[in-house]
Amino acid sequence: MGLLDSVKSVLGGGSGSKEPDLMSTVLNLVGGQKGGLSGLVQQFAAKGLGDVAQSWVSTGKNLPISPAQIQSVLGSDVVKGLASKLGMDTNALAGQLSNLLPQAVDKLTPDGKIPEGDIMKTGMNLLGGLFGKK
Repeated sequence: MGLLDSVKSVLGGGSGSKEPDLMSTVLNLVGGQKGGLSGLVQQFAAKGLGDVAQSWVSTGKNLPISPAQIQSVLGSDVVKGLASKLGMDTNALAGQLSNLLPQAVDKLTPDGKIPEGDIMKTGMNLLGGLFGKK
């Protein structure tokens, strides 16, 4: 859970806004998967959406994913649990994840390939770009 803890420290805990918590959740999904980002991409492939996830990794255009597909890949129970922690409706969270997850994976893979061991640094750089460094 080190990635999530580091993300929270960069964001200063919780500022009352759902956006940093939501981004922390997205990064935790990426970093907390068995196999990290590679494991997440494999999870999409196992559900028949490998081409979609691979488009986020590659340098080309990101293919869209629907909230229903997000729930299918991650599992309804996982999405419900995350929504509960964030105080959000399950469908609203799935919708947010369908927008944020492709962006996060895309930013974490700027060279069109999954980084080997520097995902923490890449994630922190991503957060700085999304929320503006002061």
